[in-house]
Amino acid sequence: MLTLESFEEAAAKVKEVTQETKLIYSSYFSDMTGNKVYLKPENMQRTGAYKVRGAYYKISTLSDEERNKGLITASAGNHAQGVAYAAHKYGVKAVIVMPTTTPLIKVERTKSYGAEVILHGDVYDEACAHALQLAEEKGYTFIHPFDDPAVATGQGTIAMEIVQELPLVDYILVPIGGGGLATGVSTLQNFSIRISRLSVLSRQAQHV
Repeated sequence: MLTLESFEEAAAKVKEVTQETKLIYSSYFSDMTGNKVYLKPENMQRTGAYKVRGAYYKISTLSDEERNKGLITASAGNHAQGVAYAAHKYGVKAVIVMPTTTPLIKVERTKSYGAEVILHGDVYDEACAHALQLAEEKGYTFIHPFDDPAVATGQGTIAMEIVQELPLVDYILVPIGGGGLATGVSTLQNFSIRISRLSVLSRQAQHV
């Protein structure tokens, strides 16, 4: 369940492993569109992407027993590194199943965080099916890259930071792969709009 309370909890939790990524004003895109456009440089995160937010928060919500069984996921790169790094921070085993077509640099970076990497299948779906099979056989805890409320909540902390830094933001544009980031950001932005409206109504009521 994606709730305002869980977003607040996640925002505090992910600070343990993320760098602050302040908004950067883009003169180029602002001039091109006639709007004020800002970029959030999540590529500056240690793992190279925002995915560490969802992975770390999800893993933080697991019980010690679930974590100590070992973690497993399937990913072609960014989520893989997020899970590997989060598992390293918690001191638990991580197994990452990656398609055989994954660039070598992403495989090596994932291994650099101490994860065991298994190359299987030509595409994500084949790697994911193998990861789920291993999870069942060996009792690992599976961390889904996007289809998980806790993962979406962790990724949605991006929106909380944006709203705090730029309260009057009109639109937040996000890339869509599996949809976890879009789910988290859109849900939190909806909460922010409702809170803003309630604040306005409250101020109006005080003058009645």
